[in-house]
Amino acid sequence: MVVVFVLVAVAVLALLAGVHRYVWRRLIGDTTARGSLARRVGTVAAFVLPLLTVGALVSSRSGVPFPVQQVLAWPGYLWLAALLYLTLALLVGEAVRPLLSRFLARRAAARQTAPVDVSVGAPAVQVPAAAEPGPATDGSTRTDPAPDTEAPAPPVADPSRRLFVARAVGGAAALAGLGTVGLGTYGVLRGPRTKRITVRLAGLPRSAHGFRIAMVSDIHLGPILGRAHTRRVVDAINATSPDLVAVVGDLVDGSVADLGPAAEPLAGLEARHGSYFVTGNHEYFSGAAEWVDHVRELGLHPLENARVEIAGFDLAGVNDVAGESEGQGPDFARALGDRDRGRASVLLAHQPVVIDDAVEYGVGLQLSGHTHGGQLWPGNLVAELANPTVAGYERYGDTQLYVSRGAGAWGPPVRVGAPSDITVVELASPQA
Repeated sequence: MVVVFVLVAVAVLALLAGVHRYVWRRLIGDTTARGSLARRVGTVAAFVLPLLTVGALVSSRSGVPFPVQQVLAWPGYLWLAALLYLTLALLVGEAVRPLLSRFLARRAAARQTAPVDVSVGAPAVQVPAAAEPGPATDGSTRTDPAPDTEAPAPPVADPSRRLFVARAVGGAAALAGLGTVGLGTYGVLRGPRTKRITVRLAGLPRSAHGFRIAMVSDIHLGPILGRAHTRRVVDAINATSPDLVAVVGDLVDGSVADLGPAAEPLAGLEARHGSYFVTGNHEYFSGAAEWVDHVRELGLHPLENARVEIAGFDLAGVNDVAGESEGQGPDFARALGDRDRGRASVLLAHQPVVIDDAVEYGVGLQLSGHTHGGQLWPGNLVAELANPTVAGYERYGDTQLYVSRGAGAWGPPVRVGAPSDITVVELASPQA
């Protein structure tokens, strides 16, 4: 196992080194002069930025003081996203590069061979006719030298043209890549948008028709997203006037000691039937037991493999599967085993992969998060390999599943193709 881990680590490091070398060559090596200030600055950045990324990743799990984590997180994580989109943009540029070079070469050749424009009224220039072979003055027949039929030398590539192409393609790639990261960062810092769906729930009585659950997942408070982000999320939820709030895991990336103040605005959540919480996998990296106690102090009700009856339906919650390493994993029998299956049921479970257990226990609706919708395109393609549903609504037999993209971001505070959200789930009774 250790050997496999080492081999994988070496392969990942080699890949990252190769990608950084490629990005440096296209953005710096091909576009700047040797010894220039721009090349020196770009070369230093090519070494420093990946070190900051490694520092940001390692510091969050190695007990580094929280202020140091905050200093490393912004440049380190943002560079991770920038590297992805700069690489993708440069790869697209590889297809553009030869086309642009060919176009410029043809235009230059056309200019060199263009006919001279003779103005009207200018004196005509008499061009002597080609001399015909004839007798020489000494009586012999004159023979002109044979025309030079040797093929012209192939054109030499113009260094200035190569530099122009490199700078044009590199500049466009930098603009596209960094622009994408900038817009994706703005989308996260702006806060989540509100979505609304209606779910027809079997067994729901007429009296509960229209019951609204505001669900939010993957807030990911940490060295980047802090108290201000929590405030934005709480304000967005309260603006929907929900009957119940469900916080479906991955609230934090850090300890209560570091992030307790950042989570305090959760005490301001307003819902007629209260606010509920289940753990996500990141809680088990951050001290799940301490966080369960802390959210309880903030007024949320943790559902640790437990169930409550609310307004004519059962609301259940299970621990995240990451808790299995601590003996605190999901226990569906404890949460759902003895319930009346004739009643409507809603299950809060962080990861959508437990949908098969939900089907087995006759759950009507499962609410999940975890996937972030892929967060950074084309990450959704990877997320699809590990999750039955990446985002949105699907049915699995008689059980319905809704997966939120989440309200925050892990690692880079950037989302591309997967905007953050909170979702108001309105329950509909078949009897209404």
